Amino acid sequence: MLLCCMRPSALSSPSVTPATTPANPVSDWQTLKRLFPYLWEYKWRVMAALLFMVGAKLANVGVPLLLKQLIDSMTPQPTVAQVVLVVPVALLFAYGLLRLSVSAFTELRELIFAEATQGAAKRIALQTFQHLHELSLRFHLERQTGGMSRDIERGVRGIESLIAYSLYSIVPTLIEVVLVLSILGVKFDKWYAIITLCALALYIYFTVTVTEWRTQFRKQVNEFDSSAHTRAIDSLLNYETVKYFGNEDFEARRYDESLDKLRKARIKAQNSLSALNMGQQLIIAVALVAMLWRATQGVVEGRMTLGDLVMINAFMIQLYIPLNFLGVIYREIKQSLTDLDRMFKLLEKEREVADATDAQNLALTSPPSVVFDGIHFAYESDRPILKGVSFTVPAGKTVAIVGPSGSGKSTLARLLFRFYDVQQGVVRINGYPLNHLTQASVRQAIGIVPQDTVLFNDTVYYNIAYGRPSATKEEVEQAARAARIHDFISSTPQGYSTMVGERGLKLSGGEKQRVAIARTLLKNPSILIFDEATSALDSNNERAIQAELREAATNKTTLVIAHRLSTVVDAHEIIVLESGAIVEQGTHAQLLADQGTYARMWAMQQSQEEQIIP
Repeated sequence: MLLCCMRPSALSSPSVTPATTPANPVSDWQTLKRLFPYLWEYKWRVMAALLFMVGAKLANVGVPLLLKQLIDSMTPQPTVAQVVLVVPVALLFAYGLLRLSVSAFTELRELIFAEATQGAAKRIALQTFQHLHELSLRFHLERQTGGMSRDIERGVRGIESLIAYSLYSIVPTLIEVVLVLSILGVKFDKWYAIITLCALALYIYFTVTVTEWRTQFRKQVNEFDSSAHTRAIDSLLNYETVKYFGNEDFEARRYDESLDKLRKARIKAQNSLSALNMGQQLIIAVALVAMLWRATQGVVEGRMTLGDLVMINAFMIQLYIPLNFLGVIYREIKQSLTDLDRMFKLLEKEREVADATDAQNLALTSPPSVVFDGIHFAYESDRPILKGVSFTVPAGKTVAIVGPSGSGKSTLARLLFRFYDVQQGVVRINGYPLNHLTQASVRQAIGIVPQDTVLFNDTVYYNIAYGRPSATKEEVEQAARAARIHDFISSTPQGYSTMVGERGLKLSGGEKQRVAIARTLLKNPSILIFDEATSALDSNNERAIQAELREAATNKTTLVIAHRLSTVVDAHEIIVLESGAIVEQGTHAQLLADQGTYARMWAMQQSQEEQIIP
């Protein structure tokens, strides 16, 4: 779900150094505290599930007690034959009813609590997804799509595992331990309770200690798993680049290195798990033998009945079967807490660009003016991009920005969208500073046709309608006609239902750009930005589209970013940007007359076009 709307990261991903420090228990409690409010929204379901869980454990503990009565009642005694026959039948019915009650209470607990589990997982996943869209462009340019999507996937799964293992395994087992110890201590001598308690304490201590030691291997597995997933996604998203340079074997070797590290980490994790399981079985076996030896001696000496022996054995089996999985359960809980914490850390990422508490919505009834006043900006502090840029785009007019690559032209568009905040100066729309307006209202008022068009892996119709999802089919087709792509779409077998592929790779560069133009025209914003909007088109289509763009820009405030000067000759003002500063500005005729930078660029491009056209 996330991959379709995220840009691929760089082809080479940094090496991952797995963390080897043990998890901080305080962090685990903090993670649980953050999860609790999501569950407490379903407090009635939580409380009902707890009641059913207690009921299931009471019924479960009652089974060995009833089994003892059943066996003792069948022991030959000087009683009336009818009583001997009636009592076992009643006990058998009661035994079956208790067994049924255990299953019934357990299923009711899961039925009631499923809504809380899935509801909490859904809300956290949605909140994370929304938060990622609110983060700055800088974060999305630096993040790795594969690893981040894996963190979200494991985090959602971790919620389900955490609740399942804690509420369905750990808590019920603790309740049963308390009930069994109470029965053994009251009904028999204290040594039965002491042996059981000592075995449980040793078992839990051993399990927790070894599992904490094993955490480092589990972390390595996670880190290497994310690294391998990131490299695979990165390579597949850049499929064409891999093919262009014939680097299939290189990519396979990189992926193989990641998989090999993952394999070694998993082997270490499995070996440590085997050592844990062997130690657990040894503790269980010794405790079980000690309990049954003492019970057998009691039967021989006449202090206990056969029913008592069977009851103690049943209690031990009921206790140690779930305890046998304690290592796995504890490990999974720790792992779920770690996975959930990683997802919560995504939620903790602070937005670089945030709305002010008193930010107002931008309300426009006519084309606004846009002012860049003394703009200084740098993506990195040691590499300034814009150096005191000041200019105005009058309301309803078209201003073009030209200049060599790297001069900061596209940065102006990003600042207007407020993907970044300026370090010095101010950008105003209709006199309002951008940081005094809500980002949503500003972006709603702006439409852009970017140079690098990225489409969703969906239909052509979906990608055009994305400009205004509420638009009718007729409006979508009208926008496609204006962008000169309707005829092409209609000529395809599936028409507007044609899938465009991952990032629109099934379409040519020109077709993708016309889809981008169509969805911007459909949005019909008050401010238009054309960032090399026709760079991927041939000359004939470019001239046709330019006419449509000029018509679309009528009575709209338009900022045109261009490298090809022939596309901006009709602009009301042309600004020449060089090394982050304005070196010239004026109309096309004025700049040619000045015989400066613009005139030289114009002469050079005209010369190149003459050489291309025979």
